[in-house]
Amino acid sequence: MAGLVLGGRNAERVALTAVGAGLVIAFEIARALLASAEPVVYLLGGWAPPLGVALRADGLSVVMMLAVGVVIAGVAVYARGDFGTPIGTRETRASLTFWSLLMAAWGALNLVFVSGDVFTLYVALELLTFAGVPLVCLDGRGETLRAALRYLVFALLGSMVYLLGVFLLYGAYGTLDIAMLGERVAASPLTWSAAALMTTGLLAKTALFPLHLWLPPAHAGAPAAASAVLSALVIKGSWFLVVRLWLDVFPGIVTWSAAQWLAGLGVAAIVTGNLVALKQVRLKLLIAYSTVAQIGYLFLMFPLAAGARAAHMDDTAAVTGGMLQATSHATAKAAMFMAAGLIYTTLGHDRVAELRGAASTLPMTILAFALAGASLIGLPPSGGFLAKWLLTSAAFSTAQWWWALAMLIGGLLTSIYVFIVVMHALAPADVGWTPKRAVPGYQQGVVLALALCSFLLGAAALLPPDLMRVGRPHAGWVAP
Repeated sequence: MAGLVLGGRNAERVALTAVGAGLVIAFEIARALLASAEPVVYLLGGWAPPLGVALRADGLSVVMMLAVGVVIAGVAVYARGDFGTPIGTRETRASLTFWSLLMAAWGALNLVFVSGDVFTLYVALELLTFAGVPLVCLDGRGETLRAALRYLVFALLGSMVYLLGVFLLYGAYGTLDIAMLGERVAASPLTWSAAALMTTGLLAKTALFPLHLWLPPAHAGAPAAASAVLSALVIKGSWFLVVRLWLDVFPGIVTWSAAQWLAGLGVAAIVTGNLVALKQVRLKLLIAYSTVAQIGYLFLMFPLAAGARAAHMDDTAAVTGGMLQATSHATAKAAMFMAAGLIYTTLGHDRVAELRGAASTLPMTILAFALAGASLIGLPPSGGFLAKWLLTSAAFSTAQWWWALAMLIGGLLTSIYVFIVVMHALAPADVGWTPKRAVPGYQQGVVLALALCSFLLGAAALLPPDLMRVGRPHAGWVAP
């Protein structure tokens, strides 16, 4: 709000100040969570549920808040080169819009992570949608406007379906509080209908195959900084809601076959997204279809967690693997989209077959792209490797080896297009070629920093506390 009132140049300063403050708050919440080993709870207005609304931060919330805060900080520094308004330059409408929407998207994501009831989650989803859609069409081109409208249609339809499920839950159980619903829900046709409606709506907003048609044009057409926010962060909001619903609200009524079907859609996304990515001639479209594929990995945790709980085993490997996949993808994909933006600025295009000379002009950027790609592939010691290792371990321990095979095939397909891009970029430039425009060194530096975060995230295995389990319920998953 301060940025809107103070104007474009000051909106940038407000946003950068808020980034620092937000990171401090996220780390303080993490410290408080570890110190108490209980969820950090705040009652709005002092009214306890079911009359009031509670904000709760458990281990899953804190991990996502920290990851999103780091990516937002990187995007904010990078965006100064595209949307900054230094002294002596004229303010633009795009600058004010971008910084305002960046803060709005971050606030909506944080609300998603700490919401304690399913209706507040709906409000957070709508805030996230109306912050994300304008980011697609900041340049005002007809192509991006069409992509934004398609995104809006899918998002609103998904929200309507989700809200229908919320109505059913409230009519049946008289509360919307997640903790209370987790204790009261019982297997019945009404509850199954609510779970199906809410999950379907969220899948449309997450762009899981085959509801992914809106994602590639929206993410590929947006400015690089906006694409990084959309692909790395915004889609994680609706996915996190699926995690919250399946693990906290419906742990006792979600069937084994439903979890298998959900992961089956994830495998279809992995294969289809990677194969289509291999055919792309533009780098940003390739990265966008890679996002379609990477979303699929996020849904493999559900049958693995279901299998572990059905066998009365610990589901930590499956849940931690899924969350690590989300965080490593966020940092890697933000780095890749911003790297693509720098390549476009330098070469004047992003045609994959004509990237020669990019490595000699943008060495840090190409290194960042390679490191981020290594994390998506799952090479050690990256966060992607640790995530896939945990998911694979859960797959074999629960006798679901086929999900491990799907991850192996996906990694091989990802390695092909990452190798193609890097090899074209390493090719020497034509004689006499000069860059179209020089890019600031700090933009290359922040892209490399995010890529390193993703590549070195595998070191999280050395941390003593299992942050993701703190404040989490330990009820078993009953597979009907």
